[in-house]
Amino acid sequence: MTDTGRQRDQRLERAILELLDSRDPASSICPSDVARAVYDGDDDGWRALMEPVRRAARRLVDAGEVEVTQSGRAVEPATARGPIRIRRPH
Repeated sequence: MTDTGRQRDQRLERAILELLDSRDPASSICPSDVARAVYDGDDDGWRALMEPVRRAARRLVDAGEVEVTQSGRAVEPATARGPIRIRRPH
């Protein structure tokens, strides 16, 4: 991975944690919230960040920092299909 890729990944991880810190502890965020917060354009280019955000969330799950949920229940991020949310562990 290039330095730029690593920097982007670190930025996405920080954005996830910062967004969670700015909300009620029981709240969750959508990966699109993170992508929009990081993307600095005014078009739909943030959509290209959706899979990198999901990968960043998986790394944070592995580190014990967050949980990935579907229908309000924690799920294994590697096998989650469809819409997910990210929250602090309960």
